[in-house]
Amino acid sequence: MLTENMETISEHLYGLLDTVRALRGDQGCPWDRRQSPQTIRKYLLAECTELVAAIDKADPENTCEELGDLLYIIIMLAEIHADRGDFVLAEVIAGINAKLIRRHPHVFAGQSYNSEAELAEQWQAIKAQEKKKNSN
Repeated sequence: MLTENMETISEHLYGLLDTVRALRGDQGCPWDRRQSPQTIRKYLLAECTELVAAIDKADPENTCEELGDLLYIIIMLAEIHADRGDFVLAEVIAGINAKLIRRHPHVFAGQSYNSEAELAEQWQAIKAQEKKKNSN
């Protein structure tokens, strides 16, 4: 088993990103190069289904493998969009990190709460605020 530290995570994430870029590059795999969000959609759904099945079976080895397959699809989608000039993987990562911090003020901003029901209400209020801001 690998030791999980930031250096190891970075090394393996960059390695996967390099692999996907090589697969999609000029000398790469024709299948990987011709993928689009529309064509890869079915693989995204299949990998999600396989991951859920592994979780339902409480099979950590298969769960690990299916998480990897899903991560590959996610990075492929990000790279397809990067190639189109839409956004890059760093924006995906920064966006979800900012959203998690924003939606958890009880963890990251010292806001108190009295119950999980109150937390759920707070979560919904934050989401509604985000939707309102994004629709303007």
